[in-house]
Amino acid sequence: MWQNNGKPKVMVGMSGGVDSSVAASLLLDQGYDVVGAFMKNWSDSKDPKTGECAWKEERRDAMRVAAQLGIPFVTFDFEKEYNEAVVQYLYREYAAGRTPNPDVMCNRAVKFDLFLKEALKAGADFIATGHYARVAKKDDGSFALLAGLDRSKDQSYFVFSLGLEQLKRVLFPVGHLDKRDVRAYARDKGLETAEKKDSQGICFIGQVEIREFLKRALTPKPGEIVTVEGKVIGQHDDAQAFTLGQRHGLKVGGGPALYVVAVDVTSGVVTVAQGADHPALFKQKLEAGEWHWVSGAAPATPLYAQARIRYRQPLQECEVHPTAQGYELRFAKPQRAVTPGQFAVLYDGDEVLGGGVILSGT
Repeated sequence: MWQNNGKPKVMVGMSGGVDSSVAASLLLDQGYDVVGAFMKNWSDSKDPKTGECAWKEERRDAMRVAAQLGIPFVTFDFEKEYNEAVVQYLYREYAAGRTPNPDVMCNRAVKFDLFLKEALKAGADFIATGHYARVAKKDDGSFALLAGLDRSKDQSYFVFSLGLEQLKRVLFPVGHLDKRDVRAYARDKGLETAEKKDSQGICFIGQVEIREFLKRALTPKPGEIVTVEGKVIGQHDDAQAFTLGQRHGLKVGGGPALYVVAVDVTSGVVTVAQGADHPALFKQKLEAGEWHWVSGAAPATPLYAQARIRYRQPLQECEVHPTAQGYELRFAKPQRAVTPGQFAVLYDGDEVLGGGVILSGT
């Protein structure tokens, strides 16, 4: 698969998008011996225009770029493992009334676990992906996970579960670039994916209507839509499909905008409040469990850091204290839509310290 030429060997996860295509090309420019790899994780979706299985189209684009670059190309079938680690996780979380984050779980279980193991087994020194994040070597020889320099595309939130053993084997070639520079590089190189739109929706599944997706495995939980004052104002088809802070999909006509502030999947009651700034939408503190520290060691507490409780949220100042289940984050300013099931990720400036799954907000 790799030539015995003394060059460092890297296997690049090529998804068929422009970011991973540019990642592979940049590594060639830097003198690596590169092999492209496609991960087949989900086959049960079709392109609405062509009717073709979406993964086949994505793999074809990845193969075309690999051919352009003159690098070997392999395919890994992780569909069984992806179903167990990501799809079933989605169903369990929604059924419990929480809002899962499939991108975090996909990175944790598939891209930086299964893929990394297979690449190393095949003889790679490193793996690389098109994530907008960075890895830096510290003075003591350990590694730090850093935010991508393009703040509008930074994906460090999604890869916070990486540890030191993984970081020394992981490369993020586009993490120091602006997205516009990535596009420009792809155009200059004539890459097939230069103008391809960014993928949307669930990791490897794509854009889906969540109610229809949940019906594949879960019995709908219909019920009432109730205001915080206790007035019943409507009915819904499935409480499991709602998340905190949600505005659309309530189908309650007329009047000011309503936002979801609580979901009870047992009774089926979805509670709403009027206005995006209603006090019921805000929490001063949250508790998070299943905690992971990038360094492998918990820091001394109280810890003063910045936190992000959803992708692309501006960093929020907080104070961190240990609890029986993990850590409590006390924010300098109340936080909107603290959502159980999502992840709270801590930063020290650009450096990712760690994170955990949100259990509750108060």
